[in-house]
Amino acid sequence: MKNTLLVVLFMCSLISVAQSIRLDGFIKDTAGQPLEMANVMAVNQNTKAMDSYAITNDKGKFNLSLNMNTPYSINISYLGMKSKILEIVTAQENIIKTVEMEAGGIELEGVEIVREMPVSIKGDTIVYNADSFKSGTERKLEDVLKKLPGVEVNADGEVEVEGKKVTKLMVEGKDFFDGDTKLGVKNIPADAIDKIQVLRNFSEVGALKGVENNQDNVAMNIKLKSGKKNFWFGDVNAGAGVAHEESRYVINPKLFYYSPKYSVNLISNFNNIGELPLTTQDYYKMTGGFRGVSRKGGSSFNVSSNDLGISGMRNNRAKDIETKFGATNFSYSVNKAWNLSGFGILSSSNTELETKSQTTIINSGNQEKNQQEVAQKSSFGMFKLSSSYKPNTKLQFDYDLLSKFSKQDEFATLFRESIVNSVSKTEDIFTAKKQTPVSFNQNLNLYYTLNDKNIFAFEAQHLYQDENPFYNANLQSQPFNLTDYVSGQTRNDLNQNRFVKTNKIDAKIDYYYMLTPKSNINLTLGETYSYQNFNSHIFQILDNKAINDLNAVENNNQVTYGFNDTYLGLHYKILTGKFTFNPGVSLHYYDMNNQQLGTDYKQSFVRVLPDVFALYQIKKSESLTYNYSLTNSFTDINKLVEGYVFSNYNSLSQGNRALENAISQVHSLRYFKYNMYNLENIFANATYTKNIDAVKTRSIFTGINQSSSPYNSNLADETLSGSGNYGRSFLKNYKASVGASINWSKFNNIQNNVLATTESLTQRYSIKASTNYKNMPNLEFGYNYSINEYNGTTFYTDSPSVKLDYYFLKAFSFVSEYEFYNYRNNTRTVQNEYDFLSASLIYQKKGAKMEYKLSATNILNTTSLNDDNFSQFSTRTSQYTVQPRYVIFSMKYNL
Repeated sequence: MKNTLLVVLFMCSLISVAQSIRLDGFIKDTAGQPLEMANVMAVNQNTKAMDSYAITNDKGKFNLSLNMNTPYSINISYLGMKSKILEIVTAQENIIKTVEMEAGGIELEGVEIVREMPVSIKGDTIVYNADSFKSGTERKLEDVLKKLPGVEVNADGEVEVEGKKVTKLMVEGKDFFDGDTKLGVKNIPADAIDKIQVLRNFSEVGALKGVENNQDNVAMNIKLKSGKKNFWFGDVNAGAGVAHEESRYVINPKLFYYSPKYSVNLISNFNNIGELPLTTQDYYKMTGGFRGVSRKGGSSFNVSSNDLGISGMRNNRAKDIETKFGATNFSYSVNKAWNLSGFGILSSSNTELETKSQTTIINSGNQEKNQQEVAQKSSFGMFKLSSSYKPNTKLQFDYDLLSKFSKQDEFATLFRESIVNSVSKTEDIFTAKKQTPVSFNQNLNLYYTLNDKNIFAFEAQHLYQDENPFYNANLQSQPFNLTDYVSGQTRNDLNQNRFVKTNKIDAKIDYYYMLTPKSNINLTLGETYSYQNFNSHIFQILDNKAINDLNAVENNNQVTYGFNDTYLGLHYKILTGKFTFNPGVSLHYYDMNNQQLGTDYKQSFVRVLPDVFALYQIKKSESLTYNYSLTNSFTDINKLVEGYVFSNYNSLSQGNRALENAISQVHSLRYFKYNMYNLENIFANATYTKNIDAVKTRSIFTGINQSSSPYNSNLADETLSGSGNYGRSFLKNYKASVGASINWSKFNNIQNNVLATTESLTQRYSIKASTNYKNMPNLEFGYNYSINEYNGTTFYTDSPSVKLDYYFLKAFSFVSEYEFYNYRNNTRTVQNEYDFLSASLIYQKKGAKMEYKLSATNILNTTSLNDDNFSQFSTRTSQYTVQPRYVIFSMKYNL
């Protein structure tokens, strides 16, 4: 069947090419200079439809694919020039035209033609006309984005344009849940979208746009259709269905309102079909749009999370998931100068996981095989309030407050088989994890432009974080020999409370002096200050339920840690021809003090850290970028505490108060090209990282149980990574891409008092091709191949996929997706083949309010899937159970 579809698709392409001719042309001004980025559009005079479009390249060249024996109007526009219309009638031969554009003020006609173009570029903005890419089966923003040239959307709802992650999503210029794109990608209705604007080199601060490097900053703005403005729109979706033994349901209302004065978005989702609007991982990485204040400072001090490693799965990748979710986002223009915005998110989920895993200790070959069942209950909330005051072009004052809180409980039952020196032993283990972390993040920014020569910027950020993870492990065997521990109990019931508080302040003042219109000097005075408390206690519950406190010093922590970094930076930036150079250097004074065990341990020193940014702008849409940085990396309190931390039933760690900083040297190179002439996009990047005096781990393995502590290694860790992608749209209705990524890493640790060097090599290759017809079935073929090599053990995954979507009879939409996985290791001792098939049929007449949908997920009733991962001491392969087949009938009412 698959081969038949490929043959049909190929024959259709041949027929399409055979019945068309090419119009090649050149556009220039009256001086004979080629005009790059001119818009050319061919309108069929018989059907009044746009049959082809093009944008000229740097030589002013364009080509159009036109039907034979057909009259056309060729509309040509270029901003600042008088628009031209050529009337032609095609025959059976190719045509060559040279067009001369005259300067003039008639720009409204040009703007109108640009509005009709499927793709256009104006400066750093790419504008996609959404209707030009819709076939009728699209239901949300994600479906439209996947059809745009140069745009990719991954399974987590993250959007990439030209290989760069989109960090901000806006609708009508207003933030949509700032700091995350997933909620917009998965919920904004496709039928409300008029234009999609990609804003490259994006800066939220107009005053800093010319003096800062924003090449990696990409934002996206959604322009709504006129009928969706100043009116409530959205939909209410509800459905019910059956699985193997259980009933299934989904309730998903969404409401949106946009006007120049204010906007409101309401999203909710209640279901037990595995739809997670936001996962726990999404919650932790959602920044609310906050940026690092000291990102150019040369220091890295990251506050780590004490989240206990509570498991999380993606949608439809757990045995059972039930979710309740609600979110609102608003913006309000108090006046022309003052804008308020914010969002609130509440979510809870109950998740069941069932996993089989095999962990192999490197060097010893000892193994642990587990069968585990996990029940999770997670609730989290997130609230943000933002204020932006811009009374004029010279002054901007911003304030943001982001609060996060969550409550998580996890209970696990596992059957463990440990194989040590070829001797097998089994036991039942029960674990519990609980935590209710809270954090508050404040951001205050002030930007002032004194005149054309002098710009001032003040940025400050405060983080308060309170964490209280609790861990319990109940085992048959005694995993570790701890002082004050009572042996000989029927079960070994170990517990640990942890309480970690963090206050961290980052602040800096920047002064920019414009030497010339194309060069400036930047002086920076900054400070990073952190103060942390870490308290923990291990206790044992005896068979008679009495509590045995393990009061020995090594079983407890009462630690405080203060870190201070005061720095002065100097950067020089110059634009000369096609080159931009931005070298810099920062002088740091570090002062640290940790108090524990009744004593203080202090460190202080001075260090100079250079950095370099260089850009070669080959053409308007082609560039080569180089970055170099030397960074001082510091650990936070978690690796300094010298009492034991018990975070897993087979892992006990101990800190090192005498740890020093690591030095990280990073070189990165990025190439980018976007050719509107043939809708070709190419990007590639390579990064080399060398860590000197890195904080590494010294581990002692007793069988499969691990005791570890950190130390500063005098051997360098190295990482070399590279990725690239080539994509192109052609013959109007076809889109294809090929991509690859490779990552090599070398790590040095100490295992059982022996220096151990481990290496990993991961490779990912992908190829994808799709069609985009409006009146024919559309196909998307993909193939992914991955190789994960961990110290001699190699895992392979082949994953071909196919997607069919078809809009027919002006009312029906059929969408089906199929994925196949072949997972194995190099010795074939691990092997699994599994596939997923889903399908949906939607009925909605054009202009009707009601939509009816019948959908089926996991039609082939696949029971499990695989993954693997690598730590610096072990390799692990897992197989986990997924939700069974289910069928849902739903109805949606469009407002």
